[in-house]
Formats: sequence, structure tokens, C-alpha cells
Amino acid sequence: MSNRTELENELADLGLLEKAREIRNELGNRAALSYIKSGHRLLSKVYHPDLNPNRQDKATKIQQRLNRVSSSISRMEDKDLVDLIKNVSGVEPDAKRKVLIVDDETDLQMLFGNVLKMEGYKVRTADNGANGLSEYIRFKPDLILTDVVMPQLTGIQMVKRIRETHFPVKVVYMSGFFGLEGIKSELDAEIASFGYPSLAKPFKISVLLNVVNEYLERSESTGFRRGV
Repeated sequence: MSNRTELENELADLGLLEKAREIRNELGNRAALSYIKSGHRLLSKVYHPDLNPNRQDKATKIQQRLNRVSSSISRMEDKDLVDLIKNVSGVEPDAKRKVLIVDDETDLQMLFGNVLKMEGYKVRTADNGANGLSEYIRFKPDLILTDVVMPQLTGIQMVKRIRETHFPVKVVYMSGFFGLEGIKSELDAEIASFGYPSLAKPFKISVLLNVVNEYLERSESTGFRRGV
């Protein structure tokens, strides 16, 4: 196997290649290159073994893969890396569990999306509740990971609309609001009524992964299936 093919496979497995292709189509070569070069560095920080004491074996293995990716990228000319992005051919299998991330903070979208892809999930993102509603209909995810306070539709409003036609639905709410008692009361009511997990920002990536994995495994063990 050539070094280029090996790098292409690694970037695809790490969840970086598909997003780089989307960025290239929307913003061009320079933006896609920047994403590839910054994305693997960010993941190296997230998966540092010292930051994952309960998952050190897995973190160490991923860190080693990321080090190989970094070395390969550093030896490759930008034009060759662009060609690699352009010629992406891998297709993610439908068997992967799907997660829709809805958050108006682009950096968090990227971080959460990359980490969940590395964990084996198929991921799509949306930057507000209205777009999240449309993306849910197209993507039919197994789980929605959504911020609460967003423009156009809040995360809670989005989920309520989804439930009207797609019930039951699995949701993890992320909240980082302060002083918004009305929204907090609404979120508390959602959690009490439907048992949705919630995460208070900021939270550790390891906590996010544990919540998502355990929620999906628990739901599947009780026969919970994706809404269609």
C-alpha cells in the first residue's frame, strides 16, 4: 500500500476526509487544507492519554495514529494533499449509527463531529434549530446532540417539532446559558418528561462520549429504534 493510500485511509477513518471534501466544495482548496492540518492537531490534544485516564489504551492507540498522520502530512506537498482530498472515494457504511450535531458555535461543531466520527459514528451538523430540523428529516439520525440556546429555533423548539412526526426521538441537550430561567424551566420539563440526558457546558470530551455511548446502548437494549 502506498503512503498516499495509507494517509487517505487514515484521514477517512478519523472522520477528517469527508468534511475536508465538503469544505473544499464550499470554500476552495486553501480552506480544505487548513481544515486537514488543524483538525488532526486538535484531535491530538483531545486524545492525549494524560487527558483520558479512564481510556488510556484507546487514547494511546489513536494518538499513535494521529502522529503517523501528522508525519505523512508534513512530508506531502500541498498540491498533492489537495489531489488526495479531491479524489476521495470512500463511502461510509449505512450500518454506522448516525448522530446529528446542532450548535451555532462552529468550533464546537467541528470538535464534537470529529471526535464522534473517530468513535465510529456517522455525523452531520447544523448551525441552528431551523437547519437542524431540515437536516433531521434528510439524515434520520439515531441521536440528536443539540445546543439549547440558538437563533431561529432553540434546541427545545426544534426537538418538539421533530417529535410531532418522528416519535420517539433520542436527544442529548447541551446547555451553556446563565440567567435564562424560562429556558431552564423548559429544559427541566423536557428532561423530566422524556428522560433526555443533558450536558452543562463546558464539559470534557470523555464525558460527552460516555453519555452518547451509554444512551444509545441503553436505548437499543430496550428496543428503541430510529424514527422514520
